[in-house]
Amino acid sequence: MRIAVTVWSRHMVRALCRPLGRFAALLAIAAILGLVIGIVLPRVSEPVRRATGGTMAFGEAADLARGLTVAEPHASASYDRDLFAFRSTDPDGNGCDVREDVLARDLTDVVFDTDGCTVRSGTLADPYTGQEVRFRRGKSTSAAVQIDHVVALRNAWISGADTWELSRRIAFANDSDVLLAVQGQANQEKSDASADHWLPPNEGFRCDYVAMQVSIKHTWGLSVTRTERTAMLETLASCPGQNAAMAGVTGGFVGVGAGVGAGVGATGAHAMPMRGRRRVEGARLCTLGAG
Repeated sequence: MRIAVTVWSRHMVRALCRPLGRFAALLAIAAILGLVIGIVLPRVSEPVRRATGGTMAFGEAADLARGLTVAEPHASASYDRDLFAFRSTDPDGNGCDVREDVLARDLTDVVFDTDGCTVRSGTLADPYTGQEVRFRRGKSTSAAVQIDHVVALRNAWISGADTWELSRRIAFANDSDVLLAVQGQANQEKSDASADHWLPPNEGFRCDYVAMQVSIKHTWGLSVTRTERTAMLETLASCPGQNAAMAGVTGGFVGVGAGVGAGVGATGAHAMPMRGRRRVEGARLCTLGAG
């Protein structure tokens, strides 16, 4: 490699001594510098990335983000959460509503009630904050862990869901792949915000979060605003090669950010298959952990 560079350098010096060669050599040098400034530096330098537009994102999630339909938000005046009928169906037919399914998937050390569905307690490695949250069912304690629609229902409504048939809205709201169990306060702070207005305080989870939003909007044909897509691409620029993902596919996001334990993914991945056996084998197993 060193010999090749040396030979190239000598040819370059000789070329600089000839008028036409000097011009060609200068063009080559300018092209190389352009590549470094335009491609390499934005990926290794945060100030340069922002100065050059901040959208040097590449990978599956970035490609999907660029392909999303950009449109002005639809009117939200007619939005009503009840139009999505969250927790009204049992999509996987296991006899449990989707809130209990997501709790069973995303929590560890899960204890079930005798019905084999209701989650009485467990531990959440919260992806939004990076904190560990103990869940215990009760009037004053259940809100510590809440189920978040990663693409908020109101945001879905103004992004195209207002034109859907009722059955499609219900299917979206009760699809476990668009849901995450998260710390209650973080969920309240997010509310119905899009990516240009709110990102998880746990910076280590932001790429996964945006990738989930991109995947959901791509899968369900929902639009983004121009500023929303820019915010998505700016986030994805910090994690080159980020894959697209949804909650049910990743099974709890193994190793995503500070405070999120590696055991979450393993437990989440096994929670759903185990649930069927709990219901068949009887109440004795309902107190076993989800793992």
